[in-house]
Amino acid sequence: MKAHYASLARYNAWANRRLYDAAAELSDEEYRADRGAFFKSMHGTLNHLLTADRVWMHRFTGRGPSPERLDMIQHEQLPDLRRAREAEDKRIVDYIDGLSEAQLAGTIRYRRVSTPEVLEQALAPALAHFFNHQTHHRGQAHSILCSFGRRGLVLDLLMYQREPDAGRA
Repeated sequence: MKAHYASLARYNAWANRRLYDAAAELSDEEYRADRGAFFKSMHGTLNHLLTADRVWMHRFTGRGPSPERLDMIQHEQLPDLRRAREAEDKRIVDYIDGLSEAQLAGTIRYRRVSTPEVLEQALAPALAHFFNHQTHHRGQAHSILCSFGRRGLVLDLLMYQREPDAGRA
């Protein structure tokens, strides 16, 4: 099971690099334009992805920032956001690489952002949700790009797996 999550962590970093490359081609007006996505713009969507990843990584590790709102803007400028994204992706890869199979079979306890209740969750399904959530919002970001006529971005997991260096982040 660990190899599966390690692959997803590396895929996540690969897809984020490609997404940020595409986002950097937008004008600032396009980047910030409300396109009807859940977090409105590319700016809001990319910030949400980083915010949610930080929330979950804090739940998994007990360390790092734990934002109190899912719509927090972590960085106003795309280059700053990208640097934070790259650092978070490395943190995710390192965390997954450091897990044992016994830890993967364990549980975590955490508090939701929106309610004070404490939940206990099996770690492996929580990781599945974590990576699925990233894919979900990258899909929204992809739709934003398409709304500006930029249709060339490919983020498919199979494309990542076909790359010769796919296992090496």
